[in-house]
Amino acid sequence: MLARHQDPIVAIATAPGRGAVGIVRVSGRGLAPLAETLCGRALQPRRAAYGPFLAEDGQPIDQGLALFFPAPHSYTGEDVLELQAHGGPVLLQLLLARCLQAAALTGKDGRALLPRLRLAEPGEFTERAFLNGKLDLAQAEAVADLIDASTEAAARSAGRSLSGAFSAEIETLRERVVKLRMLVEATLDFPEEEIDFLQQADARGQLRRITETLDAVLDRARQGALLREGIKVVLAGQPNVGKSSLLNALAGAELAIVTPIAGTTRDRVRETIQIQGVPLHVIDTAGLREEHADEVERIGIERSWQAIQEADAVIFLHDLSRLGQPDYDAAEDQIAQRLGLPDARAGGGRVLHVYNKADLGRAPDGSLALCARSGQGLDALRAALLERAGWHASPEGVFIARTRHVQALRRTREHLELAAAHIDTPEPPLDLFAEELRLAHNALGEITGAFSADDLLGEIFSRFCIGK
Repeated sequence: MLARHQDPIVAIATAPGRGAVGIVRVSGRGLAPLAETLCGRALQPRRAAYGPFLAEDGQPIDQGLALFFPAPHSYTGEDVLELQAHGGPVLLQLLLARCLQAAALTGKDGRALLPRLRLAEPGEFTERAFLNGKLDLAQAEAVADLIDASTEAAARSAGRSLSGAFSAEIETLRERVVKLRMLVEATLDFPEEEIDFLQQADARGQLRRITETLDAVLDRARQGALLREGIKVVLAGQPNVGKSSLLNALAGAELAIVTPIAGTTRDRVRETIQIQGVPLHVIDTAGLREEHADEVERIGIERSWQAIQEADAVIFLHDLSRLGQPDYDAAEDQIAQRLGLPDARAGGGRVLHVYNKADLGRAPDGSLALCARSGQGLDALRAALLERAGWHASPEGVFIARTRHVQALRRTREHLELAAAHIDTPEPPLDLFAEELRLAHNALGEITGAFSADDLLGEIFSRFCIGK
């Protein structure tokens, strides 16, 4: 454990701004004397005590609740003191300063009378919970995901991960891989035993069943990653095809200005909506055209193409009232070619063709047509976007996951595939088989933190809010 993890830490644990209640949280070793100094009396473990929080001169700073959780029965696994005061920003800063000042007192011999405190870094309370074995890494990440959840489904899924549902699945996989590793390595250690390992231990069958279970976990992790991160969808097309109207219709609010004037939208307009609990980050862009665009509109068009490059899905919106006009069709083909399509009718990849103004024209057979102004066809578009993103799970059975979890599971599968290739040869190289199992085991361990580099931990916890 790094030296900084030995220091007692303190922070305001509630969000900035005014509120009915604000919390100052302290974590470290030997905090009972600090609690007694601040509250003027000894606190009983895990029992709320109402009373004054005392300044250095003995005058009350505020009246509130104090809670003391002795180690190891606390969130961080260390002594934890929580002071629940009124939620004024100035008041909480005074209480924070009092904690730091009290902890800086020294005796006549110059030694500290109380544990010295420092301000906590972002995520340091939860990081200590991980380092002290109160949470594994996937659960610790779920704490931040629960706080940041943008939909009810994401919050429920984060709650399942925090309770350990995801970690339990990973641990089960790890145990099965370890069991198979033990059998392989025992065979390597005792080659004189004339045992047909692959048949006696059913190595192929065990590996196949592990891979099948892994595929199910990977599929649910992908769904969890969608719940957490959402889908970035860009509305693209020529001016006046109805992109802003479609954004307003999807959002259920007048977010973008809609006029008959070409080039009304000059810059990107972004809104997050949800479909079946999956966040969709919808971006309305400037109409794509080369002619008649002034300098401001040209900058907006450049930003449109940048947004298209970064999108998970692109809705290529067509205007049925203008379909068949030579100039319009030519411009459509130019946009399609820049999107990587042979023409404006070809589908493929992340591009979804949508035909707007269904009340004014007929869409090609089998295509997705809608009317943004009336709402006709919006449900079909929502379903198509979820299908394009790969969403198919019930939110009730999904645990929250991150991109790094999905990547670790994919690496695990790659190593299992290589292991299977080794044992399917006429003379299986058991040493290579064992090595691929070891690498698969390590990849699974990265998810829960069994194998974690310090720089990975720093990256994860630095994204937390201070006080958590």
